[in-house]
Amino acid sequence: MLSLIIDALWLMLPAYVPNSSAVLFSGKTPVDFGRNFIDGRRIFGPGKTFRGLIGGTLSGILVGLLLQLIKESTQIGVPSFEPISVVVTLSLGAMLGDLAMSFLKRRLGLDRGSPLPVADQLDFVVGAWVLTYVFFSDWFVQNFTPSIIVVVLILSPLLHVVVNIIAFKLGKKKEPW
Repeated sequence: MLSLIIDALWLMLPAYVPNSSAVLFSGKTPVDFGRNFIDGRRIFGPGKTFRGLIGGTLSGILVGLLLQLIKESTQIGVPSFEPISVVVTLSLGAMLGDLAMSFLKRRLGLDRGSPLPVADQLDFVVGAWVLTYVFFSDWFVQNFTPSIIVVVLILSPLLHVVVNIIAFKLGKKKEPW
């Protein structure tokens, strides 16, 4: 069981890091350029900035590259990120999943920071998985076994809550969720 948890965390780190580190790169220019959608509401909202999107994605890619380097230099028994470009889809997909949820929350009339339980904790996971599956389906199916998927679906919400509470306590987030 411990091996399964380690593999799940290893595989998801390139997706976990962008989602949690984007807040550290907060910027001024929102991804939606302050524009509204046809419903009159912001497309994504002021909290989704280019610096966060790019900084978060690059952080995840860097972590994925470091993990692969560790795997190759130590030969530890963890999954490989080969092709290495899979770390790009995991990282960017996580950020796109978060953007997609922001878009959905605005359509539902929810303001920035409003909680949407479960969806808030898994949007980046779904984004990472979908983008990775689209470009690297063989790699995805080989590595994200049903057991790994279950572990990720259980661990991700727990980790998300803990990281958000830490960010809130550090003054990086306005809400602890």
